Amino acid sequence: MYRRDTISLSTKRVVFVIFSIFLVLFSKYTPYGNIQTNDNSTTHMIFNLYFFISNQTLGIVHEGGHGICYLLDCPKFFTALNGTIFQLLFPFGVGYYYRQQLNYIGWYIGIFFTGFSLHYTSWYISTAHQGLHIPASKSFLGQDGYHDFNYILNTIGLLNYDNGISILVKLIAYGLMIFAVWKMFILAFNSKS
Repeated sequence: MYRRDTISLSTKRVVFVIFSIFLVLFSKYTPYGNIQTNDNSTTHMIFNLYFFISNQTLGIVHEGGHGICYLLDCPKFFTALNGTIFQLLFPFGVGYYYRQQLNYIGWYIGIFFTGFSLHYTSWYISTAHQGLHIPASKSFLGQDGYHDFNYILNTIGLLNYDNGISILVKLIAYGLMIFAVWKMFILAFNSKS
């Protein structure tokens, strides 16, 4: 059976514009890693709400990855890593589903959010040197916990390089987001699509 992309060109253009604006404003309004200001603008409030919702969603998926390992009695290293693996595979998997349906705009949205999730991961990696224990004030769950990347990087002998690894991961994250927006542009403005 032959399937085709049924998303209208105007919808693709709207999605492209929204994600382009988001990408341009993203680094300014990222709540982690930036000095918080008393910016009460509507844009700032929209980004705060968005980050709250997305971080709760990705946090649940992240913790679910650990939970799978608790049920399957995985090695400690894989248990620590599996939270991030799930956190990255979730948006990628949703995007991949849309790709299988030939909905390429959905595929690129999935890639974009994989980059978004990877950007958060880069910040998490950058805090690995702060110690193995995470205070409740910095924890997704609101309880004291263990820092996955402190354990992971310490185990493989790279804890002293957390900042460099974080920068590399952040560059990959921005690369994924820029790639996705570029492909959205091609879909939205290519006369053949």
